[in-house]
Amino acid sequence: MFDFIGFKEGATAFLLAFVVAGLFTIAFKYIYQWITPYNEKALIRAGNVSAAIALAGALIGYVLPLASALSHTVRLPEFAAWAALAGVIQIVAFTAVRLVALPDVKARIENGETSIGIYLAGISIAVGLLNAACMTS
Repeated sequence: MFDFIGFKEGATAFLLAFVVAGLFTIAFKYIYQWITPYNEKALIRAGNVSAAIALAGALIGYVLPLASALSHTVRLPEFAAWAALAGVIQIVAFTAVRLVALPDVKARIENGETSIGIYLAGISIAVGLLNAACMTS
């Protein structure tokens, strides 16, 4: 027999978690775009594949630990704390790579170098995977 009450409670929790995770993802996207030295929105609209790949990688790299946090936390405030930490880690990783390894990242992204977009996406996803794996408590 179908447990409608149980489903209703579970669906409500699901929707709340999904909406909150979505809001954190949108916030991360805007903060990430604010700290990058190039304008992703304009570059992507102009067809710059490198900027699109780098941004997609950053979003995937951020959402991976969100998924882990969702599956390892019970309360919304705890999830929010992990989500905020995941965003900080992603932004610190991008900033460190930009300052140490790729001081010319702005020009290379703006010139549409696909290799640099893939490299940035790979770093973001790798950081996200490590971030997600560390969220076990």
